[in-house]
Amino acid sequence: MATFSTRFLGCKVSFADAQAIRERLLTDGHEEVAAGGEIQVVNTCCVTHEAVSKSRQAASRAARSARTVYVTGCASNLEGAFSDEAENVVVTGRTGDDAAEFVAGDVGAIGCVNAEHRLDRVRAFVKIQDGCSFSCAFCVIPLVRGATRSRTAGAVLDEIRRRVAQGHREIVLTGVNLGCFRDRAAGYTLARLVREAGATPGLDRLRLSSIELNHVDDALAAAVLETPTVAPHLHVPLQSGDDRVLRAMGRRYTAAQFERRLAPLADLNLTTDVIVGFPAEDDGAFRRTLSLVERVGMTKVHVFPYSPRPGTRTAAEDSVPAAVKRERGRQLRALSDELCRRRWRARVGSSDRVLVDRPGRGYADDYTPWLVDAKVGELVAARAVGVAEEGVLAVAA
Repeated sequence: MATFSTRFLGCKVSFADAQAIRERLLTDGHEEVAAGGEIQVVNTCCVTHEAVSKSRQAASRAARSARTVYVTGCASNLEGAFSDEAENVVVTGRTGDDAAEFVAGDVGAIGCVNAEHRLDRVRAFVKIQDGCSFSCAFCVIPLVRGATRSRTAGAVLDEIRRRVAQGHREIVLTGVNLGCFRDRAAGYTLARLVREAGATPGLDRLRLSSIELNHVDDALAAAVLETPTVAPHLHVPLQSGDDRVLRAMGRRYTAAQFERRLAPLADLNLTTDVIVGFPAEDDGAFRRTLSLVERVGMTKVHVFPYSPRPGTRTAAEDSVPAAVKRERGRQLRALSDELCRRRWRARVGSSDRVLVDRPGRGYADDYTPWLVDAKVGELVAARAVGVAEEGVLAVAA
């Protein structure tokens, strides 16, 4: 038996992949520790230069105390991301299930294994799809994760039932490009999967992690709005509110289409991603992004300064000065904070269900943070009474 720990960097897909490695090692009879351990797994990210740098630093720190460090995930598959690593660092060049299989096979199972383990979270992330076949000019993910492919609907629904039976109150469907999910043999689109997953006995809440605008069609919108267990929240990446920048990025919509497609979902809590400082972005383009974010009412904007990625069409382009990127990022985050607090203030006096995932804090059905005194893991009825720095102040109803 070996002691082990896992760490992930990046998105919810990276988290799901790290959890798959963790669960496999637990099932094989190894002992998890909070930090350190003989075996340390670093599931990496490469979406920006900073993400790669943090991944390298995490692997280097782990190498000081571990017998073996396994570097998995996106950055492990990016040429040149890791070099001159310590002898005890294994750069696997693998993502997803391939990474879990490699690490488990290399570590080896012990004679007495455990059949089942509950992941120590009130929510479970279930990956339904991996890879991306689109070709956004700035994005390295298709290069490191490959073309889109989906799990079968049967396998997804079986895992959801298993996670619910383990005690998870919320299921989050994840994928690199979630809307590309298809099980043609069984006749499943994402909309059908959402409806059937949402009907799982014992499931309290189903949520989608992130979805591209082009996949927010009438069928999916209806599934989200009509399935009682589906959280009224969507994360839809924008990247820019300027048509010229969107074309240069290789995105497949205009700013007007983005606004029009989300208009019927205005009552949902809408969040997004935006890249600032893309080579085609001037001051006017950035102002149009600010304006669109405010008109749509995005309550949370994840801001990414543009970072040229090797192998992409814009790998050699980085014309916006770093100081300008920082200032645009500051302005966008300030707007995001205001829009977020605007929604929080509007919730005062209302009631909702809060899934408590840490002491004194959890998320309401619309994925806004609520501060309520309840036991971790409980789904409590709560009433909003005010707004604090970290979220909506609430009391048990």
